[in-house]
Amino acid sequence: MKKTKNFLMMTSGSLLLAMGVYFFKIPNGFSTGGVSGIGTILGKLIPFISSGLWIWILNILLLILGVLFLGKDAIVKTIYCSMLYSALTYVFEFAFPLSQPLSDQPLLELIYAMLLTSIGSAMIFNSDASAGGTDITALILKKYTSLDVGKSLLVVDFVVAASSFFVFGIEIGLFSLLGLFAKAFIVDSVIESFNTCKYFIVITSKREEISEFIIKNLHHGVTVSSVIGEYTKEEKTMIHTVCKRIEAIKLRNRIKEIDSHAFIIITTSTEIIGRGFRSV
Repeated sequence: MKKTKNFLMMTSGSLLLAMGVYFFKIPNGFSTGGVSGIGTILGKLIPFISSGLWIWILNILLLILGVLFLGKDAIVKTIYCSMLYSALTYVFEFAFPLSQPLSDQPLLELIYAMLLTSIGSAMIFNSDASAGGTDITALILKKYTSLDVGKSLLVVDFVVAASSFFVFGIEIGLFSLLGLFAKAFIVDSVIESFNTCKYFIVITSKREEISEFIIKNLHHGVTVSSVIGEYTKEEKTMIHTVCKRIEAIKLRNRIKEIDSHAFIIITTSTEIIGRGFRSV
């Protein structure tokens, strides 16, 4: 089940990434870094090789480097996502040929470019994979050097985005830089939203009924401890549990049905590591 879910996430993410790059980035010349940015620039400078084909060529070269330096097993998921994303971008060039942007609103197209590519990248990252490209160079640098990989990649992406000033003009260059900075925030936000869970602290006098519902119906663990309210001097039970975001409303409503006087604290956690959630 988990493997099927990961496969669907990687495939869907690669499709969204390819759509964002082909339909919105390439026609407008948005070069926000990475292989797609380099491919967009090279497609303009060397027009007899399309941007989609450049992206495919560059990803293949980087994957070869990845296999040589990291080993095939370490990047098998990346190989799948990288080749699928590159192939889809190349196929789109023949299936949906574009000679100009879809609209005359570059800011609107930049928003769609960033949303589609960021969500696609986040889905791939959330499956413990990557779309290849400069991510592979990051893995190699991390393994063999003491360089700050994040800063190094940001510098490379900035150089690619800055190059669009000379290739496509000042306006497109400004849009490219804006997209570069926006993508970093969007990807992090989307990844966090995928992993968002709810942490419940429940103070109740009906421990058994609530614990039984959590264990049998939601299939999550429960930790309990005896507490005394300093104001009422009553002895009650404090229940700790975590659940998926979609289960939170069901759990909250059920607790109130069982014990209308229960005191409930619900907080948001961006990541839960352990059985039933994410493994390290």
